[in-house]
Amino acid sequence: QVQLVESGGGLVQAGGSLRLSCAASGGPFNGYAMSWFRQAPGKERKIVAGLRWGSGSVYYDDSAKGRFTLTRDNAKNMMYLQMNSLNSEDTAVYYCAARSGYGIPTLSRFYDYWGQGTQVTVSS
Repeated sequence: QVQLVESGGGLVQAGGSLRLSCAASGGPFNGYAMSWFRQAPGKERKIVAGLRWGSGSVYYDDSAKGRFTLTRDNAKNMMYLQMNSLNSEDTAVYYCAARSGYGIPTLSRFYDYWGQGTQVTVSS
């Protein structure tokens, strides 16, 4: 059974940085897409960035391009989201998600496994 545990959220000032971590167990994860989603109050859950675990190819939502970097550590089964130049619009609960299959789906309904989420709050 795949399990995902996020960490690294917190309160940061606008312009600051945070690094989120996702610890994955129940692999191996070759053939999986693993992604970060976020959900602000009253809004739908949206993808931030995702990757193919085997190849390392990465997708970024437009909101993340140029500011966020998604990486993975195969040996540790860890995924990281480095977030720079944060602003108030980045305030949300961030979720790690995984699915077995092709591509990097951008819609949350295509993911089978989810972490519990970690809160990111950016103060202006």
